[in-house]
Amino acid sequence: MDLGIAGRTGLVTAASRGFGRACALSLAREGVNVIIVARTPGPLQDAADEIAAATGAKVSTVAADIVSDAGRAAVLAACPDPDILVNNSGGPPHGDDFREWDRDTWIAAMDDSMLTPIFFIKAVLDGMIERRFGRIVNITSNSVKAPIPNMGLSNGARTGLTGFVAGLARESVRHNVTINNLLPGRSATDRLWRNLGAAAKKSGRTIEEVEAEQKAAHPAGRFGDPAEMGDACAFLSSVQAGYITGQNLLVDGGKFPGTF
Repeated sequence: MDLGIAGRTGLVTAASRGFGRACALSLAREGVNVIIVARTPGPLQDAADEIAAATGAKVSTVAADIVSDAGRAAVLAACPDPDILVNNSGGPPHGDDFREWDRDTWIAAMDDSMLTPIFFIKAVLDGMIERRFGRIVNITSNSVKAPIPNMGLSNGARTGLTGFVAGLARESVRHNVTINNLLPGRSATDRLWRNLGAAAKKSGRTIEEVEAEQKAAHPAGRFGDPAEMGDACAFLSSVQAGYITGQNLLVDGGKFPGTF
């Protein structure tokens, strides 16, 4: 299927690895000129070189901390008018005792996973509306459907973004600007392996034992491939997806047990 986005410009944050990199790669394969963003220049440039070599697409980089005003300004100076915006972040830290979280801890989580995506949407939405084309995809988490233990900061911040998007997406769609969220389950990213390592250490088992246990308990019997997220992102960015907005698409191999 030709997704109809060749020659478009896509901005992808937190894209040096994991889901962000996968989304940038899938967009580049469709002929999108991508600008990828991350904090660390070396890995970011490595990702850009690999994506360009694999796809032949134009790939630019901006090394910036997008949680800061200055970082976002640098990104938007390099790419003020994207046709496609993919909001991604590493997410707040794990933790299970909200009694220990002070205001600064909460604000940091909100800045990372709620306010930064909102500020990027604010900056690019009107231009998309004027051009009569825009696709915004937020990488959130399956925690907005079923809160995850030990991830209270993420549960709260990402759900806040989801609520905001739910209203705005119904206003922008008449201008051919859609806003949707991708909700990943357990996928083979660096973050997953760090979490497995922490769980193994806490339980006195090996990472391999924890990995096998989690896969056995999963309906798919495996972890997700970040490429699956990337391709879902590319579809939501396509011309064919113009009638899909305000949705929360689970990419979790059936882990969420609900009917709706």
